[in-house]
Amino acid sequence: MNTPFRFEVLQVDGTARLGRLTTAHGPVETPAFMPVGTQGTVKGLTPEQLVHAGASIILGNTYHLALRPGDTLIADLGGLHRFMNWHGPILTDSGGFQVYSLAPSRTIDDQGVVFRSHIDGARVELTPERAVAIQENLGSDIAMCLDECPPFGTAREYLRQAVQRTIRWAERCRAAHRRSDQALFAIVQGGTDLDLRQECSEALVRLDFPGYALGGFSVGETPQQMAAALEVCASFLPADKPRYLMGVGRPSDILRAVAAGIDMFDCVLPTRNGRNAQAFTWSGTVRLRNAVHRRDPGPLESDCPCYTCRHFSRAYLHHLFMADEMLGPTLVSLHNVSMYCRLMTEIRRAISAGRFAAFQAACLARWETWL
Repeated sequence: MNTPFRFEVLQVDGTARLGRLTTAHGPVETPAFMPVGTQGTVKGLTPEQLVHAGASIILGNTYHLALRPGDTLIADLGGLHRFMNWHGPILTDSGGFQVYSLAPSRTIDDQGVVFRSHIDGARVELTPERAVAIQENLGSDIAMCLDECPPFGTAREYLRQAVQRTIRWAERCRAAHRRSDQALFAIVQGGTDLDLRQECSEALVRLDFPGYALGGFSVGETPQQMAAALEVCASFLPADKPRYLMGVGRPSDILRAVAAGIDMFDCVLPTRNGRNAQAFTWSGTVRLRNAVHRRDPGPLESDCPCYTCRHFSRAYLHHLFMADEMLGPTLVSLHNVSMYCRLMTEIRRAISAGRFAAFQAACLARWETWL
């Protein structure tokens, strides 16, 4: 049986790319943003709301879902799509980011990673083979190889060791992967060291994965350092394969990454900031706890088609947060996801029309608060 996964570059504008991913659960137009559903839910939002907001693909997490409720339970109940009632494509992270984010509670060697569960302290072992097996049980459309994600500022000697370990783990993931309806992506590490990024990229490209991610960004470096490295790092990857920048999601960073030739993005910002009363708009950020919104009868954005903007005022949203009502985080998260999806739609239109550079410049000029 041949894998249903396919990627096509439909048009280029400079180094920005317009493309299409085809998966077992439908197509994804790229550049694309993936809302983060770490534990089988995009926090506060239903699958129907996500569809109406414009999301076509979401992200889940291997480590968290293996702990709770368990990947075998999810497999027994028909896989992650059925379990969470999401009918579109799903990408699952391998747990490699938790190697970075849960560093105080884990040990690592060439065999794999051993965590102390953040839930109950139990021992959790994650090897490349186990990471693949969990994702095959989840049934995601795109699975990720296990990698080591070092923080910014890691000594070069250890950074090189992490790159070599990431390459070896990718080889083991590739050997362990069996599902023909699931694409396995490799992850390039190397921090902002371009020589190590090139070394890692070349080794992974020789293994011929169907897609490649750039990991190890947004882990302590400045936006300027990340932007300077991205275009070079993207050039190391095959032109006919999708390129995924992991965990990066400020709108200004997305624009710069698209300009570098990146196709896929994920980030918790739309929902995390939404839960904390911060809305993203085409004019910049809006902090809804500020008293200036207490009597404002207007929507977050007058021309926004999302449910929140069509039905509720800034005054009402301000009230919900001041009253600590749970509807506030839901409504602002819904608006933020919609805004990100509209941003990606406008990016694709600009690339198609050959005017991406002008579109990017106009957006960045407006978004000084995001720079």
